Amino acid sequence: MKTLLSWSSGKDSAWALHVLRADPSVEVVGLVTTVNAAFDRVAMHGVRRNILEAQAAAAGLPLHVIDLPWPCSNEVYAKLMGDFVAAQVAGGIEAMAFGDLFLEDIRAYREEKLAGTGLKPLFPLWQIPTAQLARDMIAGGLRTYIATLDPRHLDKSFAGRVFDDRFLADLPPGVDPCGENGEFHTCVAAGPMFSRALSIETGEVVERDGFVFADLLLKA
Repeated sequence: MKTLLSWSSGKDSAWALHVLRADPSVEVVGLVTTVNAAFDRVAMHGVRRNILEAQAAAAGLPLHVIDLPWPCSNEVYAKLMGDFVAAQVAGGIEAMAFGDLFLEDIRAYREEKLAGTGLKPLFPLWQIPTAQLARDMIAGGLRTYIATLDPRHLDKSFAGRVFDDRFLADLPPGVDPCGENGEFHTCVAAGPMFSRALSIETGEVVERDGFVFADLLLKA
């Protein structure tokens, strides 16, 4: 199946690409990312567009960017996504893959939105235990940084840290090892899905709209 992958810039979508490439029934032909047009950063993750573009180049895949206005109503979002999906189906795309892990409501939402469009939803990481998945990612060579976090769950000192064994050991009780409940979001710099590693450094850490963001910078 010719498949597009929903790409957040983070570890789950990156690992989903790694898993999908091992599946002979799937051909990943592009990445899809929503970008906050007002800030020119990946929606939710706050990752700069130049890092996003470097990730796509390292993955060897074309990047489809859907620019979202800020603020963006549900109606506008649905219209933009619906138009994009219709265009991709017309171009021969057969499936859309997501890096979701265990949130049933998110999966149901995606399935509902794609029902009848001609795109089959795929969830290659679905219900892999997140403690195991986090260890597998790290052991598999994934290098990723904490780009955004929810200070209700994690101290802001976690922003910008590397997602590694020490990070997992330092997580407070109740925080999912993969941040699936929104505790944190990540930005991938290296891994088996990339042909080359990105050189990333952490800049300023800021608080905005109730979240903490590490401004990750792409080094030449």
